[in-house]
Amino acid sequence: MAEEPKKLPDLPKESPSSPLPILDWSNPPAGKMSWPELVGVTAEEAERKIKEEKPELNIRIIPPNSMVTMDYRLERVRIFVDASGKVAQEPRLG
Repeated sequence: MAEEPKKLPDLPKESPSSPLPILDWSNPPAGKMSWPELVGVTAEEAERKIKEEKPELNIRIIPPNSMVTMDYRLERVRIFVDASGKVAQEPRLG
């Protein structure tokens, strides 16, 4: 006898009430959004200077060849460093 295929559960037919915005620029952050002057300084010095200006930011130091997510977060600054621990590219919000 042939076995009947299993039936998958019905998915809800409702759609979300409203889509979430990918990036809300209706209230842009105040102050600086990038720190080009920090390229070439140590990661610790760069982190200290950014924290002095914007203590509310979440700062991440990213070692060479590290993978990062592609999401954009206005409360985050990534500091990409080279093998010597110096800032390799301009830190910026995102």
